[in-house]
Amino acid sequence: MAQSPTQAGAAAPDGPSLADAHAALRADADLQFRFEAATPPRPPGWLDGLLEFLVAISPVLQWVFWGLVAGGAAAIGWLIVREVVKVRLERRAARGESAAAAQPWRPTEEDARALLADADALAAEGRYAEAAHLILLRSIADLRARRPNVVRPALTARDIGRLDALPATARPTFARIAAVVEASRFGGRPVGEAAFADCRRDYEAFALFDGWRA
Repeated sequence: MAQSPTQAGAAAPDGPSLADAHAALRADADLQFRFEAATPPRPPGWLDGLLEFLVAISPVLQWVFWGLVAGGAAAIGWLIVREVVKVRLERRAARGESAAAAQPWRPTEEDARALLADADALAAEGRYAEAAHLILLRSIADLRARRPNVVRPALTARDIGRLDALPATARPTFARIAAVVEASRFGGRPVGEAAFADCRRDYEAFALFDGWRA
């Protein structure tokens, strides 16, 4: 029996069949159809030993950890306590300086009269410059005894006379004595009896009366 044109076209389609296309695809060497899972590299032997060692000492490591925590807490506590103590000491020192500043500044009457006696003894020998210088030195020594951190070695007598640590009532007197001594020692100006008498009177005014009160 003869086949119809329609049946003949269905039996012989144009182009390669599905099976042929699949076979051609599998035959392509550039394509990979089987994938195998890569085996991870084995860790080095020393790492296994280290892990076993850490597992063995893990109880000790816990104590070490908590020891470090306690040590850090103790260090922080010590720093806090140190700062608190430092602040309290500074406040106490400030209160002590305030209390000292409120006390009378003038020397004792016994010390003042002893100084005047020594100065008079020099003046009696005509050594008026030395007598005036002695009054100035004793006055500076008295100030240094009351304010150890105020009078520095580099300060001149004129600088000391401008210090805020000196009572306002004592500054002019101290400045006048310092001017006489500096003019004598550094300017070569002689100190006569009258100049010494002025220095003595100035010192007596603030040392034996109220000049040294803050």
